[in-house]
Amino acid sequence: MSGAALGIEIVVVFFLALFLLHRYGDFKKQQRMVLFGTLLAWYLCFLIVFILPLDVSTTIYKQCLIDHEAHAQTPSVSPVLSNQTTPNTSISPSKSTQRVCYKPWSYIPDGIMPVFWRVVYWTSQCLTWLLLPFMQSYARSGGFSITGKIKTALIENAIYYGTYLFIFGSLLIYVAVHPQWHLSWYELQTIGITAANTWGLFLLVLLLGYGLVEIPRSYWEASRQGHLLIKTYFKAAKLMTEKADSEENLEDVMEEVRKINESIKYNHPLRKNVDTILRKCPVEYQEKMGRNMDDFEDFDDKQTYPTERSLSKLHKQVIYAVQRHNRTRVQWQILLEQAFHLEDVANNETSTSRQFVHSFAPPEPVGWFRRYIYTPSVEWYWECLLKQWFYRILSVVLSLFSVAVVWSECTFFSTRPVLSLFAVFIQLAERDYNYLYIEMACFITIFFLCTCVYSTVFRIRVFNYYYLASHHQTDAYSLQFSGMLFCRLTPPLCLNFLGLIHMDSAISHQAKEQTAYTSIMGSMRVLSFIANGFYIYYPMLIVILCIATYFSLGTRCLNLLGFQQFMGDNELTSDLIDEGRELLRRERRKCQRIEDGENRRREWRERYAQRDEIAARNQMSMSEMKETNYGETLNSNTNRQAKYTHSSSQTGRDSIELLQDAEPLDFNAATLNDDPLQSEPGRHAGGRYLSMSSSRSRIFDDV
Repeated sequence: MSGAALGIEIVVVFFLALFLLHRYGDFKKQQRMVLFGTLLAWYLCFLIVFILPLDVSTTIYKQCLIDHEAHAQTPSVSPVLSNQTTPNTSISPSKSTQRVCYKPWSYIPDGIMPVFWRVVYWTSQCLTWLLLPFMQSYARSGGFSITGKIKTALIENAIYYGTYLFIFGSLLIYVAVHPQWHLSWYELQTIGITAANTWGLFLLVLLLGYGLVEIPRSYWEASRQGHLLIKTYFKAAKLMTEKADSEENLEDVMEEVRKINESIKYNHPLRKNVDTILRKCPVEYQEKMGRNMDDFEDFDDKQTYPTERSLSKLHKQVIYAVQRHNRTRVQWQILLEQAFHLEDVANNETSTSRQFVHSFAPPEPVGWFRRYIYTPSVEWYWECLLKQWFYRILSVVLSLFSVAVVWSECTFFSTRPVLSLFAVFIQLAERDYNYLYIEMACFITIFFLCTCVYSTVFRIRVFNYYYLASHHQTDAYSLQFSGMLFCRLTPPLCLNFLGLIHMDSAISHQAKEQTAYTSIMGSMRVLSFIANGFYIYYPMLIVILCIATYFSLGTRCLNLLGFQQFMGDNELTSDLIDEGRELLRRERRKCQRIEDGENRRREWRERYAQRDEIAARNQMSMSEMKETNYGETLNSNTNRQAKYTHSSSQTGRDSIELLQDAEPLDFNAATLNDDPLQSEPGRHAGGRYLSMSSSRSRIFDDV
């Protein structure tokens, strides 16, 4: 099993990162470099989280070997102790002072982990500080060529890169001029790593303090169906406002595109840029703008044409407006499904049949899982009884984890006595060499920390510039920004975890074997005021952040600034809840009408399909009779066949008429035909249904 666990986790983590990217990104529409950069950033961060427990167990095994060699080189029994020991109580050195060191099942050979961590860490740092900022500007640029996008990205990041170069150059000059400091390249590298981790720890504590309280509370609120439904009404009112704003913004941008499309004709040098903009527009707008276009127009020197720079700006606006419109539209549909489901749960709670009944039929056919396992009876027990208790128990467990993390963050610097709960658990397992327990305890702890931090990253929203939306609705800028945050937060999070379990000697000041991950970070003692001050006392602020989050101080501040947040004791919140309830009621009536129309159309199709089948069967039987008695009754069979043919065609026309939209007839026509269906193609006949005069694609539309 040597190295096999490492290889398995590398593969599993890759598919996990790929799954999350597929959920939030769009493989078909977004640029390949954007997807590759985001996938690599997420993959490296998740890899650190999953591989670190293996590094801890391997380090504990190495520490055991070091202790074993130290005991072997020292005398097992001191002279004073040997004089006081009777022959019956003498203990063999091999049994009393030497312990057998068991190799862990996931042991990683020497030399692999340092190289692995060095590649992972420096690759992630290059991504977060150099490549991803450049790729953000490149993806957001409105340029029409690769060269133009690269130029725009370099200009936008000139200040960003210049700031880092100025700070690094100033520190380098200060170190070179200072007479007492003679730092080597290794020490300079350690200072750079410490600076990056210090910035990451500053942001880490803020996000962790929010997640430790909000995640258990979110599951507790999810167990209260009534509260969750009211909150969904509130979200519906806010999302409808955003949806209307996005539609209005899209209309304004499309109006500008229409004007430019009409001014720049096919013989203009900038026409190819206009065509690029048109390809980014929705299909319905492309069809409108494609009509009534002249193939050629002479240039007029007096006419003013837009510049390439203005077209690039418009291109950027089109990309943003279309992305925002699609995102709000998809989120509105998802929110409707959630609201309808919560209303169904509220209606089924008082059901005496204990069978879960949905308001609307599922859009997809029922699979074997819902047919045999997740039946309506099982669904009723889960949704109306068991689910709320499951969420409450989960909320209590997560709350206990949060309390343990807060306590350990405030006491992890104390090594004698050991006050950190996670350090106590690891040291107890270390005595028995229970490596599986050590790895599971490390993984669960660091996974919970990452969940609190990363979930906050997924929930946070900076206006409309950074917003991670599921169902493939996240834009390229937000994807890459999340990759940057992950790469900056994961290394200090792992160092903080190693401090919680007393595996970082720079903080615990213990002469123990260092993990391979800590070795690439260098010694924090180069900057003692960071190792002995900031890294120890700053995490204690997590207590204040948890208290502020528990009392929703941030939500109240945002509400005072004009950003509507859900607060139960607020008048504006009540108004938005009533508005959202009315919006969902209106959408429910609309969906009900659509479903009723579909049922009526299905019923008519089934009814007239049977009539057509009977007519076809009669026609087939008559043709067989004609072949049998062809020589005797040729004339009679011919007349009978014509009769049935006329009946069949008349039945088909009746079916078409009954399936038409119930639109008014055009009684202003000059003439009326006896049979509107037999009118000439392409000519509008009087008394004919208006929907059929335009297109046959509307034949099954609702009223």
